[in-house]
Amino acid sequence: MPLVPRFIATLKPYETARTVDEIRRLYRVPRVIKLASNENPLGPSPLAMKAMSDALQGVNVYPTGGAKLREELARQFEVRPENVIAGSGSEGIMSNIFRAFLEDDDEVLTASATFIGFRVLAQSRGVGYRTIPLRDWRFDLPALARAVNEKTKIVYLANPNNPTGTIFTRQEFDDFYAHIPERVLIILDEAYFEFAKDNPRYPDSMHYRYDNVITLRTFSKAYGLAGVRIGYGFAHESLISALLKVKLPFEPSSIAEAAGIAALSDREFLHRTLENNARGMRFVMTELQAAGVEAVPSEANFVLTLWRSEEAAANIAEALLRAGVIVRPMTAYGVPNGIRISIGAPEENELLVEALSQAIKNEEVLCSR
Repeated sequence: MPLVPRFIATLKPYETARTVDEIRRLYRVPRVIKLASNENPLGPSPLAMKAMSDALQGVNVYPTGGAKLREELARQFEVRPENVIAGSGSEGIMSNIFRAFLEDDDEVLTASATFIGFRVLAQSRGVGYRTIPLRDWRFDLPALARAVNEKTKIVYLANPNNPTGTIFTRQEFDDFYAHIPERVLIILDEAYFEFAKDNPRYPDSMHYRYDNVITLRTFSKAYGLAGVRIGYGFAHESLISALLKVKLPFEPSSIAEAAGIAALSDREFLHRTLENNARGMRFVMTELQAAGVEAVPSEANFVLTLWRSEEAAANIAEALLRAGVIVRPMTAYGVPNGIRISIGAPEENELLVEALSQAIKNEEVLCSR
């Protein structure tokens, strides 16, 4: 028997986006902008920055496991602390979900093109992993409901979805939920919740406090704390209790917890973030349309662009890198002809459009030879 299980030996790990320093060194470009990882172009919340600085004085003491953050989240969202969990990003909590609820014969079910981290976690656990194709770049909830069988233990739904930026509606989720057995756990990943919450058709999962639904959210996107790794989840107290049994006892760190609590109070920063994203999305989508680039309408802080082939998408992504613009090819996400582009600050969006225009021209010349 091999030391490393087969499902680990064959697992392809998650690959992070190229870094600014890497591209600057490789292509020797004076300025590099990163529009690949859906990060906040305004930086972190200033209140979170101060809170982290203050928290440094206490790093000789073990953290409380997120107790203070759980209390603050419970207060703001009108639940009990027993209904809240905090962890190292929403993905860290997702990892604990796999540890707490899955057995060897269980299967998980999701869409064919969604957050790649969920697939990596499922395959690292060695459980069955099944997918249903997207329909019009959205979760096909009726098809997912029909695909649930006696082995299905978890259904993963990202709303908005990454990498498409699309949402499913309240009515669609209501119809879906009516067909899901109570023994099936539904993960509602709302990492981009803040960007979509004002859409009246968006089903804020806090209105769906069902016993078999876990909501996951993060401070990585709208609050600009991706490097701190802090996220949270809401669920029935029995599910949270199970998660607390398997999570690392001192997760999240005291610095991350302080940042999360302060970020929740920084409404001015959140407002600026959402305004920047809305303006940037309008500008980028208008320019993409003018350039004849197909793009999926998005409710998040990124847009999925679609190209005529995987080769064309690779050529465009490479041309943008050479111009100092880092974007994210989507082959690993199941969209080989796709490139995901994050919305940046105004000057970054302008640089993107300029570089993309030149890349499209070069690609046309390349293909005409």
